[in-house]
Amino acid sequence: MILRIYFSSVILITTLAAQSFKISKIEPPNWWTGMKNTELQLMVYGENLSDIKVKSSNSKLKIKKITSSENSSYIFVDLSLKNIKADRYKFVFSKGAETQTIEYPILERQISPNEQQGFSTSDVIYLIMADRFCDGNPSNNKIDDSLDQFTSDDLDGRKGGDIEGIISKFDYLKELGVSTIWVTPMLENNMWMSYHGYAATDLYRIDPRFGTNEQYKSLVDEAHKRGLKVIMDHVCNHIGINHHWIKKLPFANWINGTVENHLPANHHKMTFPDPYSPGEAIDLTWNGWFTDYMVDLNQADPYLKRYLIQNAIWWIEYSGIDGIREDTYPYCNQYAMAEWNKAILNEYPKFNIVGEIWTGVPAYLAAYQQKNKFGVHLDSNLPCVTDFALADAFRDYLNGRKGLEGIFTTLAQDYLYHDPNNLLTFFDNHDISRALFIADEDLEKYKIALTILLTTRGIPKIFYGSEIGIVGDDKHGNIRSTFPGGFSDDSRNAFDSTERTEYENEIYEFTKFLLQIRKKYKSLSQGKLIHFYPFDNLYTYFRETNDEATMVIVNANDEEVEVDLNKYHETLGKTQKLRNIKTQEVFDITQEKKIKIGNKIAEIFLLIKN
Repeated sequence: MILRIYFSSVILITTLAAQSFKISKIEPPNWWTGMKNTELQLMVYGENLSDIKVKSSNSKLKIKKITSSENSSYIFVDLSLKNIKADRYKFVFSKGAETQTIEYPILERQISPNEQQGFSTSDVIYLIMADRFCDGNPSNNKIDDSLDQFTSDDLDGRKGGDIEGIISKFDYLKELGVSTIWVTPMLENNMWMSYHGYAATDLYRIDPRFGTNEQYKSLVDEAHKRGLKVIMDHVCNHIGINHHWIKKLPFANWINGTVENHLPANHHKMTFPDPYSPGEAIDLTWNGWFTDYMVDLNQADPYLKRYLIQNAIWWIEYSGIDGIREDTYPYCNQYAMAEWNKAILNEYPKFNIVGEIWTGVPAYLAAYQQKNKFGVHLDSNLPCVTDFALADAFRDYLNGRKGLEGIFTTLAQDYLYHDPNNLLTFFDNHDISRALFIADEDLEKYKIALTILLTTRGIPKIFYGSEIGIVGDDKHGNIRSTFPGGFSDDSRNAFDSTERTEYENEIYEFTKFLLQIRKKYKSLSQGKLIHFYPFDNLYTYFRETNDEATMVIVNANDEEVEVDLNKYHETLGKTQKLRNIKTQEVFDITQEKKIKIGNKIAEIFLLIKN
């Protein structure tokens, strides 16, 4: 692992007279040589910055433009970094006879094959609610200037999970068999309710109750050492109302509306792809505020757009993360987000970005994925979208509204997508009730859903604690339950098999087994999907690569069924035997074309040609 050192901006102040201006901060706090885009825009914070002049002490570092904001607390400085070397460059800010000299670090870019790897169908993602997983350092659970109105005893209060806690469980996650972690936002959230992380108050600082920027980089480094990837949960759509911008906006159109007068959120994500929606209808989706404490950002503002692009690239380069999950994606200005995606993927071609598109209609989801087939306004440049359509089908099966035909019908609409394999698949997450809760704790149903999730197309994601059967309810605070054993006052440690219940160990071992066979049999993650309509609650599908084929037979009935394999003779082709991957039992199908499948179970078979 190549280590990099993070330097914060160091301000050296030379006072030649009584100061009438002040520089307090620069963002991004540093940059790198060797980036494909050699242009950089600095956002300079301070006081009385109008009419200020800026000079570079090194002629090779060129200042292209200086822009004053509508508020004298900010200026924007455009730089060209072409052909410059790593160094600590000095800028001289002046106003009349007064000056301040600022050192700005340009670091040598370090390239490592273990960083910015992206994620794909070869991966299984494990979603961690940062505050609710594990408390590795109880001393950072409170901060002196906290505005949080909840205590740790409250359902919506902080419990103390942090970066050190997550790192301490990497060996557990590796043993379980997941390959990638997605951690909910960890940026500073100094808000009245802060535990969820989705209302940032500083976009360049990890919340001290989770740790530090350096510790976040250590989290990524330690994950990579163990062969785990990391996805950062990122939010371009909104910030917390306590962000320092809100009292002094750089420009009036930096946000949509004002704190006192703004539109409510419009949750109709179809307005943008809808060919009949006028611009004003689309604006209702893009410009509304989720809540009064989540300020809606105007990504179309050219300076804010540049800020958000550079902010994402800074975190990718600084920490080495492998992907981004972009929150509330359809609520952002889609033209600005297309540029945001393009800029990131230009710097990191192997990277992957998944946009949260919370709609259960495949046609609407497909419209947001890059290179959509229907010419919807623009190419989004968004590689991956959340497959809420398949999630809804899973949940309809789990809660009894529909049978397996809902899953089949959803997958049958994959012709709509540019790349159906680059969809994030799941059946629960941190915003919706857990699978076992909606299944009324029907473990057989849950196992069937989990088997399909981990053996059908897409990039599967499981929610922390699902592997030990956390049930929760329909309240956010309980959906995001603490993991037993992650906190000092827990009575037992469910990270340890000896302290889990028999029920918990049954689910854990089942999950671990599925993850093992998914990794071992590449067809289950990378193969072409071939499926048959689930007549009589019997769903059969195949996954095929050039050198391997597997078959999954799902019997959702309460009775054992005998399956006539003649129905699949073309797909089976020259297959002579089937090996049950779980039991290792081998069936010779050259003689007997029927196979019995037990009740409420999914069986996985390896096809043997000779």
